[in-house]
Amino acid sequence: MDGFLTPVSTFRANGKDVKKGTSPEANGNEHRDTIKSKSAESPEDALEILRHEPDYQSLVSVLRLLSRQQPDLKSFSIGRPGPLAAQLVQALVTEIVPNYWTLLKEDSHGSKSSPLGLLLACLRSIAGINAIIVRLRALVQEAKLEAGKSRRPEVSMNLGILLDLLCHLLKGDSCVYDIWKTATAGAVDNAAKVRPLAHEFLAIFGGDRIVSLSAEAAELTKEKSETAHSDAIWSADALRYTKWLGQNIVIWMLSDPTPEQTKMCSELFVKAQRLGRGDLLVKHILLKLVLAKGVNSPRFGLLVHPPPPTEQRKVLFLVLKILSEDYLNGLGNCESDDGRALVSAVAGALNSIIGTHEGLRNHLVEWLTSSSGAGLGEGVAIRRAVITVVSQHKESIVSVLEKSIDQFGDQLYIRHSPILQQEAHAQVLLLSAGSVYKKSPIKLTLLMRSSAWLNAISNRLAAPHQRARFLGMVVGETLSGLVDKGEKRLDFHMEETNGDEGKWYKSLVEVADQIGSWDLLLGHQKAASVTTKKTNSQTPAQRAPAKHPQQGFIIEELSDGELDEDDDIPSYAKPDSDEEDSDDDPTLISRDKPKAPVYIRDLIRYLRDAENYDRQKLALVTAPTLIRRKANYGTEVSEHAEELASLLIGLQDKFEIDNFDELRVQGMMAIVIAQPQTMGQWFAKTFFDGDYSVSQRASVLIILGLSARELAGYETSDFTAAAAFPSKRLPERVERLFIGGPSSSNAALQSSGSWLKPLPPNALENVAKSLTSDFLAPIAASAADAATGPDVLKLSTFTSRLDEQQLSNPKVKMKSSRTARPRVRAIPNTTAQLIWSSFFSPLTARFQAMLHSPGSRTRGIIFQPYLLALFLKTLALLIHAAGPSTLALPQMTAELWRLLLSTSIRAQAVGDLTVTQAVLFVLLALLEVNEDRMRDVCQDLGRELVEAQEWVAGVFDGLRGGDGSKEENDVKMLAAGVLVRLREGIEKYQLLMVGDLIGFG
Repeated sequence: MDGFLTPVSTFRANGKDVKKGTSPEANGNEHRDTIKSKSAESPEDALEILRHEPDYQSLVSVLRLLSRQQPDLKSFSIGRPGPLAAQLVQALVTEIVPNYWTLLKEDSHGSKSSPLGLLLACLRSIAGINAIIVRLRALVQEAKLEAGKSRRPEVSMNLGILLDLLCHLLKGDSCVYDIWKTATAGAVDNAAKVRPLAHEFLAIFGGDRIVSLSAEAAELTKEKSETAHSDAIWSADALRYTKWLGQNIVIWMLSDPTPEQTKMCSELFVKAQRLGRGDLLVKHILLKLVLAKGVNSPRFGLLVHPPPPTEQRKVLFLVLKILSEDYLNGLGNCESDDGRALVSAVAGALNSIIGTHEGLRNHLVEWLTSSSGAGLGEGVAIRRAVITVVSQHKESIVSVLEKSIDQFGDQLYIRHSPILQQEAHAQVLLLSAGSVYKKSPIKLTLLMRSSAWLNAISNRLAAPHQRARFLGMVVGETLSGLVDKGEKRLDFHMEETNGDEGKWYKSLVEVADQIGSWDLLLGHQKAASVTTKKTNSQTPAQRAPAKHPQQGFIIEELSDGELDEDDDIPSYAKPDSDEEDSDDDPTLISRDKPKAPVYIRDLIRYLRDAENYDRQKLALVTAPTLIRRKANYGTEVSEHAEELASLLIGLQDKFEIDNFDELRVQGMMAIVIAQPQTMGQWFAKTFFDGDYSVSQRASVLIILGLSARELAGYETSDFTAAAAFPSKRLPERVERLFIGGPSSSNAALQSSGSWLKPLPPNALENVAKSLTSDFLAPIAASAADAATGPDVLKLSTFTSRLDEQQLSNPKVKMKSSRTARPRVRAIPNTTAQLIWSSFFSPLTARFQAMLHSPGSRTRGIIFQPYLLALFLKTLALLIHAAGPSTLALPQMTAELWRLLLSTSIRAQAVGDLTVTQAVLFVLLALLEVNEDRMRDVCQDLGRELVEAQEWVAGVFDGLRGGDGSKEENDVKMLAAGVLVRLREGIEKYQLLMVGDLIGFG
């Protein structure tokens, strides 16, 4: 038979002779079977097997060969870069993983020697991670091209498999270190080989490739793959990825790295901070490398020293913020022994980080003396700790004092810096002066005789704002008391400087903190209060039915004389239906409803129970009344105010509770009303520093605005009367008889506070609209009364667009001129000062600090048009609530006016009517509150007034008016009203403004 087929010619394929005249398909199958049966003895054989659809046993043998660790550096290793290693990795990712991933996971038993462990060992390298990223990107692009069409199922399936593979591959606390060590084995001394590896390594792990691609792939596969929504795909979450990367950096630094490895680890640390959660990364590494038992704290300094100075500064400032928030903010003025011990412990931890590094010490000096530094809004404790560290070097502490004096007396600084910033720098000046006096009294004496000091006191005493003058007087008296004796001592004989606050400022020069051991910090870390505890609550179907006591009949025999046939038998109304009995299935009826909380700790427990609908709803309904009731009785609210506020801000509506947002806002308002001095500042700090969404930040602004108005006496909420302490109330049944109230069927709801009128979602907007109408109504009436005149020409169709209800209001008709309109009622100075110090000043100061901080994480969030407009309207409501009798009104007016004219605000107002309307509303509120002191405003803020007039005129001319939309018409009307008020003030007091307007163009 062999003679019938004669070969004509032969050709060589894959090193073997194949005769023409035979079937190519048969030859290919025969060759594939030969490859499958061949054992892998070299990497080349392994590549050949992987390319020809190996069976499971052949694959396992190949994985064992490739994952074997080669002690000889000259031998092949799949973890080291090379052309053959790249081909093997590519074959594993594109050919093996899609086909065998499910089988490998099923055959895995959690050990490194399992087939899955062998595969992960082969791919745990720079080339392996890069191959997965490239494949993910290709599949994502393919899925996007098929958008709107019926997507092929294998695309979504392969995306899910690659995501699962990536998460398994990166799992572990030493993954990053192992990959770098394997990649650079044998090439440590060769800079030409290490440099490109380092670049690729940093781009993969320090960049956003992994997180962005994982998130995009998970989003594309969420409809097809349940895995994409599970917790297993952690690489798509920037928060979890940052924690993982931070833990890997910690393990790397604890493994005694070489100087080259330390440098690489430091560069990875710098890159990782740009992922968006640098504060979380720094905090995690700080806790593990400094504030943990049995660690070598200088390792954190080694991690911070190599980066450029700008990155060192950023990390160090984050460390100061973390130390302040977690350990020192609750200490107040640090007058207790425990407070002083914690300050010394923080100073010891900070000193261990700084070490002998001069650059880091210079950054501390900059933090203390920069115009936006010294811990704005933080307590004095962090400044005491930093001064303690800096004072270890005489030249540094003297430099702090000199720079502080120059800044303290600068006229531009006095006029334009927020008062909170000036208070912080005044504390730094006094603390540094006390330290210099202890080290070198003659140096402080020489500084007190310098022209810089004399100019500083003179400029402070000439400041237009009372608070700035107070700081100048108290600093002058304190330092003069250290140097001068007898009659030469400076004494202004002012009540403010001799009060409690003045005495506290003067005591700062006597502070003598020492560098202590930071072991005290190990057990004093502030626990996060926003985490929600999950309880194993049973479903209604699983709950055991409540047992009711058996009730029997009481039979009483009556005599004939006691019976009266004329007496009617009293009739009883039909009882209300029980909502719990309306369910068809009696097994689902719940008889163990939770009771309303009567203590703040019970309320906190209910709010934390996120899996129980009844508790969540009852907590929300009860919170406003309970918090207000407990505000002035005991210390329950004051001790748990921050924890309650954190829970309410971060509360999620899992059960779609009716009026959820309104009830949550009511609860937060009750906290602010109960503790306005502390919680106003806390909410202002949370608005900028907290990790919250736009809607949650908006709720913070709403409660600050509404709470300030309630404190000032405006619009008292309907639920205030229901919050009286029980001992001051009549019994419920008697109260219904004499006072009236909800029907008996709603008595239970009344006792729990659920009949309270909910706040509308746009409560703050409604208040702003109402105030706008009140501000503009007199102008409209005055313009309508004048038959001719410039006002009518300026306003054009202004009066015709006013609401008919406003014009028909008899109160408005009586206001024929602006002089007849009622004034804003005077607010007592105690309330006005509270609104200024705890609400207004923290918001404006932190906003200005954010504008001057290039690394602010919340900058993009705050400049959302809706949130920015709400922020500006909140400031307007605060200054209106404070009223014209506020002692700090000049300071408030100057800060807010300059804030409105800042480049950032006006840039956001361009083309956005929402922000433009908010700016105009704030200007109108400022003009309204300062109506009686317009002369002082023109004298102090002449340039700002003219600049605002030109800007408003440009806005007015740029709007279409009657042909535009309703919103555009409203903004044009508001601009017209502001323009009229501005021109009235400028024309009346223009002579006072001549000096300030020279050179204005």
